[in-house]
Amino acid sequence: MTADLNASGEPPHGPGADAAGQGGDATGPAAESLRGAARELVDIGVVIRGAAVHATAALTDGALLQALPHAPSPGWRTQRALLRAITNGRGLGWAPAGSRSASVAAALGALAGAESLAVRVLATSLRLRVEAVALDHPELTGDPMLSRLIEAAAADRDLEAVRALRALLGDRGAVRVLSQLAPVFGEVLALRALLDENPLNDATAWLIATGTGYATADPVTGMSNRAVAVLDRGEGAARRVEPAEAESARLATKGSLLGFLGNLSVIGTTGRVLIQSVEGPDGVVRHVVQAPGMRAGRPDHDSPQDLLGAFSSAVLAASPYSRALAKAVADYGLPEGAEVALIGHSAGGAAVMNLAQDPGFCARHTVTHAIAVGAPVDFKRPADPDTWVASVTNQHDIVPTLDGQGAGGCFDLHPDWYVVDYSDATHLFPLCHSIDRYIANIATDLPEARDHIDGRLAPYRGPVVRSQVYRLFDHPPEPEGFPFLTVPTHAVPGPGGRVELPIRCHDGGALTAYFAADPAVAAALLEGTGLGPAVRVAGRALVAVHAAWNRRTSVGVHRELHVGVVVPGPWRARGPLGWYDLVRGADRRRSGVFLAGSVVDTAVVAALAPRLWGGEPSLLPLEFGLARGVARITAGAEARGDGERLLVLGGRLGPGLPVSERDLVGYARAAGTTLRSCVRARGRALLHPAPRLRLTVEPGSAHPLARLLRELGLDGARPLLCLSAAARRTLRDAAVPVPTT
Repeated sequence: MTADLNASGEPPHGPGADAAGQGGDATGPAAESLRGAARELVDIGVVIRGAAVHATAALTDGALLQALPHAPSPGWRTQRALLRAITNGRGLGWAPAGSRSASVAAALGALAGAESLAVRVLATSLRLRVEAVALDHPELTGDPMLSRLIEAAAADRDLEAVRALRALLGDRGAVRVLSQLAPVFGEVLALRALLDENPLNDATAWLIATGTGYATADPVTGMSNRAVAVLDRGEGAARRVEPAEAESARLATKGSLLGFLGNLSVIGTTGRVLIQSVEGPDGVVRHVVQAPGMRAGRPDHDSPQDLLGAFSSAVLAASPYSRALAKAVADYGLPEGAEVALIGHSAGGAAVMNLAQDPGFCARHTVTHAIAVGAPVDFKRPADPDTWVASVTNQHDIVPTLDGQGAGGCFDLHPDWYVVDYSDATHLFPLCHSIDRYIANIATDLPEARDHIDGRLAPYRGPVVRSQVYRLFDHPPEPEGFPFLTVPTHAVPGPGGRVELPIRCHDGGALTAYFAADPAVAAALLEGTGLGPAVRVAGRALVAVHAAWNRRTSVGVHRELHVGVVVPGPWRARGPLGWYDLVRGADRRRSGVFLAGSVVDTAVVAALAPRLWGGEPSLLPLEFGLARGVARITAGAEARGDGERLLVLGGRLGPGLPVSERDLVGYARAAGTTLRSCVRARGRALLHPAPRLRLTVEPGSAHPLARLLRELGLDGARPLLCLSAAARRTLRDAAVPVPTT
């Protein structure tokens, strides 16, 4: 695609590429002639409609009606001539227009199948646009099934169009049909809307056909776009997040068009955006906002990059996506007047253009560039006239046509923009819409466009000196873990520096199994602690084996396993009903578990253990599995010959009753003092009254915990009941001393 140079010597439209991916003119002389004729017909149609508006206004003019009694004969002739002009098929057709009552009359006529001359002229213009696209895309007319559908839709033959569409869908599937129709999708829909009997979509069809604005309603049903976009509400919010290590390694370290687009691919459609600072060749640090496209998943979730967010970004001048982008830029801390380039793909392209047309944002920052790739941005205008705008679209990509303008457009909407509208061999949607496909096209098929845009981005071609990823939200999110994990913290010494307590676990899982054990061994463990005797069941001591996998915590991922005797607690009358106290919250519970042995799998937690619960745990590998009613807990190395295995607790959990996850209270003796520790928990759990698990102690293990389990008679034992939680949150602070003796 070529164009004359403008006053600045820059081609306002970028070079295209044909289906083979070779650079060159994407539009031949014949197609340009058809588009020129279509453009002239649009002008004629607008003039005709203007005449209809004037004729309708004259017909309903109160002064003319009041003059009728004074000159009845010429007055009635005038009225009759005006009425015939806007209702006669040989004149302007059925063409009342201009006032509310005229619009109602026009709608009633449309329901009856009446048409105006202006509509027929615009329909001819749209057909010429379809023919122009067909010259560039011969597959549209060379395919009999596709040609039949286009002709039926253009001629308002609904039944035939439905049959043709059904045949196409059955033969090729929805994705392929949509991809093949993409170059003329907007024109076919506008034709259908102009010629059908539905008056609700006429205004949208007129906007598409005349290029005077974005489609304000669905061209098929006439449902207002704003009625859908209003569902996407929110003031927008942004929170800093850290990318994964693999993502950080792939982010561009130097500024370039392909580097910035590659960053969009790295970040992906995950509800995140990227802001980078680049030191240009002149030593000035400038900034680049990079916004990916729509996030996959539910149509409406907490991210403005959802389906509703993409829709509102396309059809509205501001949206939660653009407002969230502005919040991210504000948090990034750009100085007043800093130079900013905005680059986006798909919904991100529409969002950055909304940001560029925000006068408030442009008053705070200097938006030097706005680059939209695969985005519907034809009717967006930057607030700063000095902002350089580039738009890159694939003609088989449906998304850029959502504003009503596609490959068949005959209007030069942006003589000062750099527009690249091309076609390549990848006709399948959504593949041709993906950022990776656009990157491949720009890198290999569009060298002239790539070099030109890179040339304009020259001030941003330098080393990246700062990068920050943000997650965007429709509304400011609650702090993670709020309110349960939103607590005061204090720092204590740790093996690698200061560690914050309490330990906050945002995501974890746990299994607690209760066994009947030898009461004599349990009594020996409790002797002199002031906590005994043990809670008993049928004359046996109740022993708990608790395992947890803390997947995301303030001290990192870690697993732990504890074995202890269930006790009624200090200063309490001993009795057989003491174990019922276990269902209370930690703040009201006296009973707990006297810890007889522990295993952890990280050095940090092992070093903190004396402070957390008062014990000296073993540092061994731990494995925790809990899924689909099956549990498997392994302490020590697996039987691979590279270490000692301590125990395995595994098997089916059996049916479970839903309950709330329970707090844990532990007691331990350290330096002659009893310490009480608490793990407060929140989440849903299952109580398994008949578990089929079995605890197996490694026969050859000489570990103290293995010997203890054998002495308690738990080797090979099955638990009385289990409590499992696949997901939970926990708080664990330092243990406190309590006098028990």
